[in-house]
Amino acid sequence: MRVIITEHARKRLKDYRQDSITVADIISAASSVPGKIPTATRFRGFLAKSGRVFDLVAKDIPTGRLVITIIGK
Repeated sequence: MRVIITEHARKRLKDYRQDSITVADIISAASSVPGKIPTATRFRGFLAKSGRVFDLVAKDIPTGRLVITIIGK
C-alpha cells in the first residue's frame, strides 16, 4: 500500500514533541494498520525506532493511505 504524508505532517516532524520520529517510522506505522480507513481516524500508541511514542491520523484515498498529522507524546 502506498503511504502519502501531507506537508502538514512533514512540518510537524520538526516540532519538539515529534522529535526523533522519522518518515520511515510513519510509513511503517501507517502500513501496519489493517483494513480500510474510510474516514480520518486517530490511531494511538505507535513506537518510533528512537523509542518515542506517537499517534497518527490517517484515512484511505483512491491513491493510497493519507497520513494527515502526527502527534508525539
